[in-house]
Amino acid sequence: MRSYLLPLAALLTISSFTVCAQKKDRNGNQSLLQLMYDYDEASLKLDPISATARGDNRYNHILFIDFTDSFRLEQEKLYSRQWNSLMTVNRSKLGDQDKINYDLLKLELEMKREALTLKTNLLPFNQSRGLPLYLPLFGSGTGLHPFKTVTDYDNWLLRAAVFPAWSDSAIAYFRRGVAGGFVHPKAVVEKMIPQMADLIKTDPTQSLFFQPINKLPADFSENDKQRLTASYKKLITEQLNPAYQKLYDFLQQEYLPKARLTSGYGSLPGGDKIYNFFIRYYTTTNLSADDVFNTGLSEVRRIKAEMEKVKIELGYTGTLNELFAYMKSDPKFYPYKTEEEILNAYRAIQQRIEPGLKTMFNHTPKTAFEIRQVEAFRAASATPHHMAGSLENNRPGIFYVPIVNVSTTSVEVSFFLHEGIPGHHYQQSLQHENTSLPTLRRYSGNAAYGEGWGLYAESLGKELGVYTDQYQYMRALGWEMHRAIRLVVDAGMHAKGWSREQAIKYMIDNEPITEQAAVPEIERYMSVPGQALSYKIGELKIKELRARYSKQLGTSFNLAAFHDALLMDGNLPLEVLERKMDAWAKQKKK
Repeated sequence: MRSYLLPLAALLTISSFTVCAQKKDRNGNQSLLQLMYDYDEASLKLDPISATARGDNRYNHILFIDFTDSFRLEQEKLYSRQWNSLMTVNRSKLGDQDKINYDLLKLELEMKREALTLKTNLLPFNQSRGLPLYLPLFGSGTGLHPFKTVTDYDNWLLRAAVFPAWSDSAIAYFRRGVAGGFVHPKAVVEKMIPQMADLIKTDPTQSLFFQPINKLPADFSENDKQRLTASYKKLITEQLNPAYQKLYDFLQQEYLPKARLTSGYGSLPGGDKIYNFFIRYYTTTNLSADDVFNTGLSEVRRIKAEMEKVKIELGYTGTLNELFAYMKSDPKFYPYKTEEEILNAYRAIQQRIEPGLKTMFNHTPKTAFEIRQVEAFRAASATPHHMAGSLENNRPGIFYVPIVNVSTTSVEVSFFLHEGIPGHHYQQSLQHENTSLPTLRRYSGNAAYGEGWGLYAESLGKELGVYTDQYQYMRALGWEMHRAIRLVVDAGMHAKGWSREQAIKYMIDNEPITEQAAVPEIERYMSVPGQALSYKIGELKIKELRARYSKQLGTSFNLAAFHDALLMDGNLPLEVLERKMDAWAKQKKK
């Protein structure tokens, strides 16, 4: 399952070394690795944005309308062809690493083929995911698309010129959804409308899409500089602005009146089946919606009991909700005056944890790391997140911080540990840098492993010495509670008929979060069902494995070795991960 964090992006370069490495199997099974290589190559041709994000520049000029029925037919042909080839491989004769390769490819093909049977293409994008939001990130000059050579600049002109057709197709598929009663919730559409408006700039030089022109390399010829400047202005005024205007007008005038008042997928035609698929996709388990919901309730009770203990240690005599209200409102928890102060506070966290990281990890990434503020046009609907870097292309991993209102923005240690270091930056970078893995394994991934690792990384805060007072620890518990609550509200909305308002209230009642922060969270779960489940489900499995091996190995258990083993083979489904780690512990015991 390629790049669960950014569906259009997976990240790095196919080098000649990698190609040779995966064609030659250490266990003599050349056909399986060749099949994986062929599948990865064919997949990149159908997903050129992922190729660009990976650092493979062969398809930088291409953009597909990747939700249409005709495009899905091409995907089905590829997946069926690869499935038939995979079924000729005898798994029982494979070595341990090749069994992992086999299981990963089999699961990916199963899930992708099933996904094509669902009506999710009738919702081409939403307020948090989709090409209209990603396009300015790609084309801003600081994102995934490279802007180093004249060819890079010309490639973007070709790629971005497809967006008007993409947006026309999106409108057509949204209309099909309206006709079949398969539409977004009204609250989601209301967030999408201003996003489209924010990307329309009458003066093209003020557009995000013009920023690469402001950074034209000095060695470009004057003719190229003049040509590109004129072409980018024309692209913005004659193609991109009109496309975003069409989307704005359609969403505002036609789609919003047809949007549904329900919150969950359970109210859509076939919605129960779709939600069950997303549970399996995002957790790599066979948990039911009831299992998820009940696990969430159990975790909420456990974490709340720990919060009560911390409240007593703080000497606070009121209720937890009163303590939450105090932590949400007292100015001492929001001491920052500028955006840069907030970014510097996160940079200070990085410096503080560096000594502890040396005892927890034997292997750390070579890929650079930066902390940046989220662009203004998407800040209101964004949460702190990581965008993986590229070692080959000298592109850093980026921890993005959304800042809408400085006076109400707090610096969250948990966010940094999860999205930055040692969370996604370590997890993704170590995977991408491991050239001994087949390319498909270097860049594929499931959310239960990735987000599970991120949440587990948050729990390392005490060991890293950054939860230095009980208020900080309470905030950390609050964010762990946040992920437990996700199990309850996600399953509640999509399987039990909960309303948006009911979910927001449950979240506010059970954790220290403002309504301003809770609303975009709940609305994200509404539009991306199941993804929010991956964090807690994955974290619980990683913690279970750590406790198991600590008990089994006793004094010979080494935390750094455990972390290295957990991360060294890349992003694995939880069942595959557990089998691999059990074998690791068995070997250590010997």
